[in-house]
Amino acid sequence: MSSTPSRQSLRRQLLLWLLLPQLVLWAGGGLLTHRIALSYAEKGIDQSLTQSVRALSRQVKPIGSGLLIDFPRAAQDVLEQDPDDRVSYTVSSPPGQFLLGNQNLPQPDQNPAVFGEPLLYGGKLDGQPLRIVALDVQYGDADAPQTLRVQVGKGTAVQQRIARELVADLLAPLLAIGVLLSLLVYGGIRRGLAPLTRLTDQLENRSINALQPIGMTQAPSEVHALVQAVNGLLAEVERSVRQEKRFINDAAHQLRTPLAGLISQVELAQRETADPVLGARLNKVLTGAERSAHLVHQLLTLARTESTARREPLDLAALAREVARDWTPKAVIAGIDLGYEGAERREIEGDALQLREAMSNLIDNALRYTPAGSTVTLRVEPHGTLTHLVVEDNGPGLGANDISHVFQRFWRASDQPGGCGLGLAIVREIARRHGGDAKVERVLPQGLRVVLTLG
Repeated sequence: MSSTPSRQSLRRQLLLWLLLPQLVLWAGGGLLTHRIALSYAEKGIDQSLTQSVRALSRQVKPIGSGLLIDFPRAAQDVLEQDPDDRVSYTVSSPPGQFLLGNQNLPQPDQNPAVFGEPLLYGGKLDGQPLRIVALDVQYGDADAPQTLRVQVGKGTAVQQRIARELVADLLAPLLAIGVLLSLLVYGGIRRGLAPLTRLTDQLENRSINALQPIGMTQAPSEVHALVQAVNGLLAEVERSVRQEKRFINDAAHQLRTPLAGLISQVELAQRETADPVLGARLNKVLTGAERSAHLVHQLLTLARTESTARREPLDLAALAREVARDWTPKAVIAGIDLGYEGAERREIEGDALQLREAMSNLIDNALRYTPAGSTVTLRVEPHGTLTHLVVEDNGPGLGANDISHVFQRFWRASDQPGGCGLGLAIVREIARRHGGDAKVERVLPQGLRVVLTLG
């Protein structure tokens, strides 16, 4: 079971590989910038808290075995006046025994390692995150030393807000630069792929007969290499087509000439002999020679049809009337009424020789397989931008099963001598060369209609 390979756009892949890393780097840069901003803001808070705790500890003065805390009410109000950037403090001695400040300030998990050295840690107060510093100092007599702990905490809301503002101020210009860079990347990719687009258009708009080299002066070296490879292939195809045409013409000439001579000699022999047995045998030879000559002609026509289609302005209605007049003598001899109906004039782009061959094949089939007294009609019918070329008869027609095989090469619905099973295959190929198709329809009560749709 074969699967259709997925086709991905080169432009989409380039945009993905160029813009996606840029987006990832931009997001990573934003996270890194946020972390750096928080780190620097935290360092600023730590430095401020360290200075504050040392200043506060200097306001606690030992007096004998007691303490004098010189911390006026105005200083307390200054520390606690901003609810978003609140600074809380606690003085306890021994550590944990509340003396002054906010007794809800969290205690550290461990004591400072050295007296007089601040210990920084984090905590929460009233559900808000804090950065806290603790400082232990000694006082009292040498025989009875005592420890005083001073703590100062500050909320991190302002710190986080400053970090967010800093990140926004940094990333907004980077985002604008990223958008501009993305537009430049897209424009660069589009400009870089333009030669491939032009090459595709040139190849798509060419017919099978346009095998001249592709010209592309302004393109990158990679595209030039591709163009050279395509031109080399076109040159090989052109040589092959020329050789095929030459072979077909030579073969047709070499076959038609002896067949024509054989037919002439058999006809002369028939007139000169009176022996009925010999005459019957000569008649079989003549039938076979005529069928061979017809087959050679059809094969040559089919080969030319598959390789050539020169479309020029022509009047299809006038051409159809001319073909009908050319076949009228044979129709009269066969006792068949052949006529034209339809448009008086219909201009199309087409190959007159090929269309004449298609009509001749259809009329020949109709005359060959339709009994005397029948009617064969050739029509040209406009249908919008399309044109229908129709050959209809009221003969015996074909069965439903036979209609599905009529366009197959060498398939014949009758054993009647003269046909070779290529006429309708040639007709369909000509129709497709003219941007359309061919179909066969049954006519009621009897008969057959062949319709060529031409673009």
